[in-house]
Amino acid sequence: MSTAAVHSLWTTAADPISKIDAPKIEYGQLSPTLIVVGAAIIGVLVEAFVPRKARYYAQMFVSVVALAAAFAAVVALAADGYGTTKARIAAMGAIAVDGPALFLQGTILLAALVGLFTFAERRLDPEAHGRPVDSFAAQAASVPGSDSEKAAVRAGFTTTEVFPLLLFAVAGMLVFPAANDLLTLFVALEVFSLPLYLLCALARRKRLMSQEAAVKYFLLGAFASAFTLFGIALLYGYAGSVSYATIAHVVDGTVADVDPALADTMGNDALLLIGTAMLVMGLLFKVGAVPFHMWTPDVYQGAPTPVTGFMAAATKVAAFGALLRVLYVILPGLRWDWRPVMWGVAIVTMLGGAIVAITQTDIKRLLAYSSIAHAGFILAGVIATTPDGVSSVLFYLAAYSFVTIGAFAVVTLVRDAGGEATHLSKWAGLGRRSPLVAAVFAVFLLAFAGIPLTSGFAGKFAVFKAAAEGGAAPLVVVGVISSAIAAFFYIRVIVLMFFSEPRPEGPTVAVPSPLTMTAIGVGVAVTLVLGVAPQYFLDLAGQAGVFVR
Repeated sequence: MSTAAVHSLWTTAADPISKIDAPKIEYGQLSPTLIVVGAAIIGVLVEAFVPRKARYYAQMFVSVVALAAAFAAVVALAADGYGTTKARIAAMGAIAVDGPALFLQGTILLAALVGLFTFAERRLDPEAHGRPVDSFAAQAASVPGSDSEKAAVRAGFTTTEVFPLLLFAVAGMLVFPAANDLLTLFVALEVFSLPLYLLCALARRKRLMSQEAAVKYFLLGAFASAFTLFGIALLYGYAGSVSYATIAHVVDGTVADVDPALADTMGNDALLLIGTAMLVMGLLFKVGAVPFHMWTPDVYQGAPTPVTGFMAAATKVAAFGALLRVLYVILPGLRWDWRPVMWGVAIVTMLGGAIVAITQTDIKRLLAYSSIAHAGFILAGVIATTPDGVSSVLFYLAAYSFVTIGAFAVVTLVRDAGGEATHLSKWAGLGRRSPLVAAVFAVFLLAFAGIPLTSGFAGKFAVFKAAAEGGAAPLVVVGVISSAIAAFFYIRVIVLMFFSEPRPEGPTVAVPSPLTMTAIGVGVAVTLVLGVAPQYFLDLAGQAGVFVR
């Protein structure tokens, strides 16, 4: 081959490369996510270079500062008008910066900050070998019951890696509801799922149960991710693009230029319907809606309780945000196809969660089934397909997440010799022995049940009102019935705590450090404020309820 020919090859190959535009990344608008990712990476470096004694405090400092700074960034963006007038698509079309995204990101960051306090709690167990003990395994890699585990406990090791794992999970959750193309959505899904699989396996007590929970969550989560990815592939085949806006145009039939290579498959409704079903299935799995809920009780029961609280709150917020964006931005043209299916899912979820919860004897499993029922209530708001539907879902998620973290924080306090006493029979007479803890837990249970003057009532009222106005009145009837069923088992726990005799060998209530007290206090405060004076927050959610197209 002559040099001239080689030279001409070079120039033709180099020619298109010069035309690639440098990506425009709006660092300011992405700052909340970037701050959290940066702090997570710093947390990994802290694990590598900071001596073991100082790690806990260093990680704690990095995490709190990062979450607070990221929340400040969200507030600054919202104050600057990015939630309303300046809503836009950032990062080359990958991420939307709009009202729902900022509202949900703020909720996730605050929930993570409160959850972080429960992660950092070190006063509930008595000190082992002169060192404070937290909820996480001394050395996660050692086999339960082995000599290496005993040595790790004796040496006073702690798994401080939970802090960077938490931050990585939060980073994925921040991107998830804001993702504006399907690949970003999938990457965010993996980024927040993988740290959660790990966190679930790290309990200090009952390690085998914890590892079992993590494996169940991992296997089912992997299946759900695979379905999601398959759905994304089919939607790409349908529309020739992974961008939400382009797919929406193809669904509406308003697409301008068709790539000739895609003309054969483009607009094939079978691809659209199957792809949508698979994508939505993956999201419903994350939410814990009924046909895809089997992981929830096992994982919530086995995971360390601080992780359960964080996971129950933040994952729901992120997953519902993503579900709303998919249904309202990509698929408004498919409304007649997805609404009947969602009706079915919502009805089964509300009734299933409430009815099965009655039979539970473990407090963490009971709260898990109650969270399934709540997923059904929130789905009723999703089905409304009105601006009120969006804002009511946003409000419900904000109210629900703090109640959940607070409730699981209370569960960490009730202990006996084997760690947490989660069996309901052991909670008998708790109100006589420690009235304050029982009263706080009663407030959370009443909020779950949706009793007036709690945030649960304001949230349920908003969601059911939106559903009724959106033409889903039968759903509201089912919702009210299942709320009544659910109220039965919440009230039953309250009766058990206050009106039955305490057992002499019953559990004690540990006195926590200010960290868990703060988490529980924030939960109670949010519950009462959103219950007594919800209007400001409802207006805030109403302003934030418009998706950027």
